[in-house]
Amino acid sequence: MDRTIVIAMPAPIPHGHRVEVVERVDENGERSVLAVTDLETRIRYEHSRSAVPGAATWVGRVLECTVNPGRAGFSTTLLVDPVGPGAAEADVALRGADAAASAVTDEALRWGGADRKPEPEAPRFW
Repeated sequence: MDRTIVIAMPAPIPHGHRVEVVERVDENGERSVLAVTDLETRIRYEHSRSAVPGAATWVGRVLECTVNPGRAGFSTTLLVDPVGPGAAEADVALRGADAAASAVTDEALRWGGADRKPEPEAPRFW
């Protein structure tokens, strides 16, 4: 599932680059991006150097990047496809697919699908 993140600085990251995103989730469920690192160029865009407890890190691939001017300066909007160990949705989907495949196999065996022995061939008269 693609994620849209906004950072309050100009960060032109090209399409297809892998990025590492560090974000914090507060008690209201609001997410705020603390840092974005372009893993291809090793450029890091961050708000502060101090470590924040409870920050989550995930990796994704940039699908779109838009740099917007505003009254307070520039902001960057990134559309990122999460990949790797941080992609929890993919893990859930794979577990569901494995369960479905197992259920189909059990049902096929129950109805005589895979373990059935073929009927012997009738003798031929010429």
